[in-house]
Amino acid sequence: MFKKILIANRGEIACRVIKTARKMGIKTVAVYSDADREALHVEMADEAVHLGPPPAAQSYLLIDKIVAACKATGAEAVHPGYGFLSERESFPVALEKAGIVFIGPNPGAIAAMGDKIESKKAAAKAKVSTVPGYVGEIDDVKHAIKIAEEIGYPVMMKASAGGGGKGMRIAHNRREVEEGYPLAQSEAKASFGDDRMFIEKFIVDPRHIEIQLIGDKHGNVIYLGERECSIQRRNQKVIEEAPSPLLDEKTRRAMGEQAVALAKAVGYDSAGTVEFVAGQDKSFFFLEMNTRLQVEHPVTELITGVDLVELMIRSAAGEKLPMKQSDVKLTGWAVESRVYAEDPFRNFLPSIGRLVKYRPPAETVKDGITVRNDTGVFEGGEISMYYDPMIAKLVTHGPTRIAAIDAQADALDAFYIDGIQHNVPFVSALMHHPRWREGALSTGFIVEEYPEGFSSRAPQGDERAVLVAVAAAIDHLHNARRRQISDQMANGDVQFAKRRVVEIAGERQTIEVGGTDGKLLHVSAIGPDGAVSQSVAVSSNWAAGDPIWQGQVAGKTVSVQVRPILNGATLSYRGIQTPVYVYTSREAELAALMPVKAAADMSKYLLCPMPGLVKAIHTSEGQDVKAGDALAVVEAMKMENILRAERDGTVKKVNAKPGDSLAVDAVILEFA
Repeated sequence: MFKKILIANRGEIACRVIKTARKMGIKTVAVYSDADREALHVEMADEAVHLGPPPAAQSYLLIDKIVAACKATGAEAVHPGYGFLSERESFPVALEKAGIVFIGPNPGAIAAMGDKIESKKAAAKAKVSTVPGYVGEIDDVKHAIKIAEEIGYPVMMKASAGGGGKGMRIAHNRREVEEGYPLAQSEAKASFGDDRMFIEKFIVDPRHIEIQLIGDKHGNVIYLGERECSIQRRNQKVIEEAPSPLLDEKTRRAMGEQAVALAKAVGYDSAGTVEFVAGQDKSFFFLEMNTRLQVEHPVTELITGVDLVELMIRSAAGEKLPMKQSDVKLTGWAVESRVYAEDPFRNFLPSIGRLVKYRPPAETVKDGITVRNDTGVFEGGEISMYYDPMIAKLVTHGPTRIAAIDAQADALDAFYIDGIQHNVPFVSALMHHPRWREGALSTGFIVEEYPEGFSSRAPQGDERAVLVAVAAAIDHLHNARRRQISDQMANGDVQFAKRRVVEIAGERQTIEVGGTDGKLLHVSAIGPDGAVSQSVAVSSNWAAGDPIWQGQVAGKTVSVQVRPILNGATLSYRGIQTPVYVYTSREAELAALMPVKAAADMSKYLLCPMPGLVKAIHTSEGQDVKAGDALAVVEAMKMENILRAERDGTVKKVNAKPGDSLAVDAVILEFA
């Protein structure tokens, strides 16, 4: 077994590999760019080697520097993680020449299956059902348009060396190919150093299901069940689960055996994933193979009890698989949410900056429920514009699908992040979406269910009652502290009953709070006649300043995120994020008289929606533009975003040029 390995990656996957290496008694070497000098994976590793400037092409993608780092530290093997160099055939070839072991598949398998074009050719040769498409070399945009029109719209344009939603666009017409193909190709070049593309038919109303494989260097390959990854946004997975709610045992076996046969045909010998697009009728087609560890591998680990990183390391060291296909048992259900640094309320635009607070839920195994959080960040750390926006992967496991979903919902309520925008409210809302809970999924789920973008739903019923009760309890504790400080209550006695007016989602509710010690309260709703219409018991050990209010409301354990505001708090619960104000009767009367501040008219400006790098400006001063015209392209976190005109107009002034780094809301263009 290896004594020391190097992880040629960063972030949460580097930390994940380090954890398993520690368990196996293997020392680790981290690599880092200037932007990652203080990163968590650097701190966790036994040694660390600097690679270069922040851009991946000048640091993490430099094979010669990785090899030099191995030689300098005595690392015997390299785990590539995912992304970066993980699926580049030249990487294990270079390592082998230097006498270093690659913890992944052999170069031949990567060439045959890791390349999306070659993998489709191999699948067709093996008589595997594939999606109709063009798997040859594409010359340029004109060639891409010709191919797309021969296949028939809609089509999917994908990077041959791609993954993780990078270098990928759906086109429904000629114009979308003209605009999307160059962007996808540019993303592919920036992310993978390879701008080759292929085009295939986009299956309408599909589901994304993948089979996890593990092989060794002795010809053994088995499958470890499937994962469903149909909840996607911009072709990037958001929520994954295992097993799939679509499959039955017969279909699972057919997909698994097909994946294994394909892997054996190319001599596959590590962890890998065969991805399928599936119809609602359980029909399926080979999509591609990822010759690496997948982001969503934890859900498979939780339902099988297998450590995939450990098996990869042991396979690379020449050991045989410790199990046969008949030994694989799927137990319970697992759900994973990808927590991203992005603003779901502003069309999921990337968010960068410092993590002023980062308080994930505790990792636990209790009462049949497992909570796991794979992360590569820490409180006080910085989210950079140079890399993927993932903050963490929150994973829960339970005996049933609904148990795992409910555990995920509870854990998300307790996941507190401040300093940047993040998608916790969005994935939390998904956990309560009826269609998700029913398992009626497709890759179009998010577009179909949120056609106008995501916004926090208005609190109703029990959720509203919880938020009112928590806001009242917080206000009660603050009042008690003030009275103790000012010595208004003798001997620290905080017994009192007070009426308040709670304003939530534009509606007001008169309540009365009574309690004995500030930890056990009764919050009563007061009707128009002055009588109590409803009363709930509330208890908590919450103290002023705690970011999470955890306690009991009407006998139910809840976690609510708290951000103080004047006369109340912004509360986040079950995907609902809303300000809740608590007034005295007189304060409520005065608040009702306050004028509403009108938002500034910014319609004459094109603002940069996220911190990023200007890649292109498609207009000039004095030019007339039509609604929908592309005005600029801004790159952030490896994704290129087209900014379009919202209405017809004339460009008065251009304030930015390609190469400029802009802050959020920086003015790019001004209109007359």
